[in-house]
Amino acid sequence: MCISTGEAAFSGTVVYCGRQHHRVHGLVHVLGYQNTALNLADGPNAMLLHLPTRQLTPRHFLSAGRAGDILHRMVAAVEHGAATTDGIAWMSTEPQPVQVFDHDVYTVLLADDPTAVPAALWQVPPHRRPDLDPDLLHFYADHFPDHTIAVCCFDNADAQRAKPLLLWYPPLDPDRLTVPALDSHTGKAPDLDATVPVDHWVLFSTDQAPSDWGAPVVYPGDMRHRLRAFLPTAVVGRHYNSGQTLPNGDFTISHRDLLTGDPDRIERLQPTRR
Repeated sequence: MCISTGEAAFSGTVVYCGRQHHRVHGLVHVLGYQNTALNLADGPNAMLLHLPTRQLTPRHFLSAGRAGDILHRMVAAVEHGAATTDGIAWMSTEPQPVQVFDHDVYTVLLADDPTAVPAALWQVPPHRRPDLDPDLLHFYADHFPDHTIAVCCFDNADAQRAKPLLLWYPPLDPDRLTVPALDSHTGKAPDLDATVPVDHWVLFSTDQAPSDWGAPVVYPGDMRHRLRAFLPTAVVGRHYNSGQTLPNGDFTISHRDLLTGDPDRIERLQPTRR
């Protein structure tokens, strides 16, 4: 359930998006993403995530620290009540075209213009530097012109011990929560006409829900306060089973629908065709 720059297999994916009023940053969305990656390419690989924001820098990435099981705690909170579904309705004062930095086991490239990424690849350590298909980058430039693209470069040994990616951002639309879920594990642009296999948890939260909403999440007592300030008290979500297929696309829900607490209102979203 992601785009990779080379052949790969991903399993056990958990994705999360929360709508949160932060006391310093105001209304933000928080994204969590974790899976188990098997690199089947001849060299390094990377996964690409398209994020609905124009304001993303290294400071927006959160360290999970000792709490590497955050997303799995969210899953545990809803697992007993989740129903299976057969369908779904480092920083410079000067702006840089591509920002390159290390985060956990990844070297990350952030770009508003995906076609600028190849010129920055020399900054990625050779053992993590992937080959990039120009057609894949043009796909993102054409279909997600208002988004920031994150290219998360890894080698196979690193991927096995990766903690969840956690980041916050000012969203393009505060009232529409979307998690990237387009699928292509060949290094090529995704086929928008394809149905793709799914095996993942999709989770959402809002801090404006009533006190009895969703499933409460239990966090470790030694979690850092800075991280906890971005995390939800409760979540809703569901598991999309292995063996099931869905039209290729992202998962999305409006804030109004999220407040109902009904995971049946999660929808599949495709990019605008150009």
